[in-house]
Amino acid sequence: MAKTQYYTATSIDGYIADANNSLDWLFEVDEGTANPFGEFFAGVGAFAMGATTYEWVLENDNLLEEPQNWHDMYGEVPCWVFTHRDLPPVPDANVFMISGDVRRVHEAMLVAAQGKNVWLAGGGDLVAQFAQQGLLDEIILGIAPAVLGEGTPLLRHKLHVDELILTGVREVGQFAYLTYAVGDVARMGRHLAAETATLLPVNF
Repeated sequence: MAKTQYYTATSIDGYIADANNSLDWLFEVDEGTANPFGEFFAGVGAFAMGATTYEWVLENDNLLEEPQNWHDMYGEVPCWVFTHRDLPPVPDANVFMISGDVRRVHEAMLVAAQGKNVWLAGGGDLVAQFAQQGLLDEIILGIAPAVLGEGTPLLRHKLHVDELILTGVREVGQFAYLTYAVGDVARMGRHLAAETATLLPVNF
């Protein structure tokens, strides 16, 4: 079943960018020889990002002058950019500028994904809107060995213990990857685990 996933890198203290909205600190971390993002993105059929994330990608990858960089990273996978400002489009990229209710856009993304997963690339404010609507199924965090002290928070939405269940732990270079099921998916997992426990034989 297709999932709506928040896949991102974060500092130990829960920031996805520093106080200057920079990711320079992140590129100093050794990610080893593995490429977890390539493996992840192979399962993505549509993705979304906020205006600040989009502007950072534009500048960091010089996309207006070298639009092929976008195509090399994301191919023809459609992307929705949530913005209230006029932003320059990447030439020939499958990008839609959008604003408004995330639920309506999410429905369109699921159709476009054709059974594959939907990726919420960030930032934390945008992902919070999906979480508030109950549209977030999974969080995948690449935790970097850095403490920033301040910056852009991972997620501006409270998730309680019963809304999260740890489903995966993985070491990649200096990163620790943690995967959590979210919301109803997590509750279902806890319910099944409890049912299984009651069926196990008890030895005295």
